[in-house]
Amino acid sequence: MENAEFCNKTAITELLMGEKHLANMYNIFLLECATPEMIQCLTGLLNDTHNIQQHIFEEMKSRGWYPVTKAPENKIQQTKTKFASKVSV
Repeated sequence: MENAEFCNKTAITELLMGEKHLANMYNIFLLECATPEMIQCLTGLLNDTHNIQQHIFEEMKSRGWYPVTKAPENKIQQTKTKFASKVSV
């Protein structure tokens, strides 16, 4: 049973990595689109890819394969302040 879980974890990790790579490629392609139709098509594909990534991530997290810890509130506020000052420039 443990070996099967390892194989499942490896497979789903590979799926997540593939979706991340695909999203990265769609982002690059979108920057080079010449027509509104291509932009619309690739934006839809990118959105689908993000949704699939989120489902895979949630599945991994539910199985304990992608542990996530909540950041302390003071770190969240520091990050917000840091990026807010960069946006307002």
